[in-house]
Amino acid sequence: MSISEATASRHRFYEDVLALLIGTGFAALGLTFYTETRLATGGAAGLALLLQYMTGYGFGLIFFVTNLPFYAFAVARMGWGFAIRTFVAVMLVSVMSRIFPMFITFSHLDPLFAAFVGGGLQGMGLLILARHRTGLGGFSILALYLQDRYNMRAGYFQLGVDLVILLIALSVLTWPQVVLSVIGAVMFNMILAINHRPGRYVGMS
Repeated sequence: MSISEATASRHRFYEDVLALLIGTGFAALGLTFYTETRLATGGAAGLALLLQYMTGYGFGLIFFVTNLPFYAFAVARMGWGFAIRTFVAVMLVSVMSRIFPMFITFSHLDPLFAAFVGGGLQGMGLLILARHRTGLGGFSILALYLQDRYNMRAGYFQLGVDLVILLIALSVLTWPQVVLSVIGAVMFNMILAINHRPGRYVGMS
């Protein structure tokens, strides 16, 4: 690809902003489905959900604090631009997950539906963010780095991490809740594994 082609393929600022808002909105809505049905997910979000169920503190605050140690790695390995965008994305998900329940209520939300759709929303949210060189903190930073550096599929790596976290969830949730959480994790990570491959999408920030 020539320099002119590479320059033409770069995302514009407003495109990055829209992607940031839409991607974090999808992720926060998926997490709202999970909180409503008391399911778990993987990564830092999964840890934050489990801590919420155990302590009663809000997900947004726990999620934001849980991600703080990962920013140094993001700066060192992925650059300041990625780290700053990821910090903003985590902050937006933390805020949105707090305010979304003020706008939507559920008289009935089937847990199986929540697992599929919630996992899909989170996967699509991270996919949008990843294509604009943004993560959602935690292990997704490491997953994206391994894909960029060693051509390791981000979705498959993240799935392995998520399964470990969901095993830990057995100490907090019931067997049916964990099984549904695994279904959601598979949905989430297959979206990344199938759609986010090196060379498939050439636009960059």
